[in-house]
Amino acid sequence: MEAKKVPQDNISTYANNAKAVYATDENGEYSVVASTGWEVEEEVTKQALNESERQAQVAYDLVRTGEKSSLYYHMFAQRMDLMVLAQSVGWFQWRVKRHFSPSVFAKLSPAKLSAYSDALGISVKQLTKLPNLSNKNK
Repeated sequence: MEAKKVPQDNISTYANNAKAVYATDENGEYSVVASTGWEVEEEVTKQALNESERQAQVAYDLVRTGEKSSLYYHMFAQRMDLMVLAQSVGWFQWRVKRHFSPSVFAKLSPAKLSAYSDALGISVKQLTKLPNLSNKNK
């Protein structure tokens, strides 16, 4: 893309910031140009965020009904999936998936709970409970 054609749509998802993109200058050489975003990029980002929120709500409901452990909700609430969480704690996916079972999760050692809390950026106390989402629209 040519530097003069780099989108400057001032999209809301950039929060009045800009990002660096590579573009070609008038000599055909690559340089870094600031962009305030592109409307299409904003729409796609908003769709992805809405999908992430939907997944977290579904996970919340599954935990509330006792089908999954609180770990399952917190994974989605932190915008992770099974693969990302497994890589973050350094365990196989099948092992992490087992911990989505409430009975298995209840027996986890403090060290395993700590590994999850570190990966998710929340305390062990927060990890073992569901937040109160009653004030949010469901």
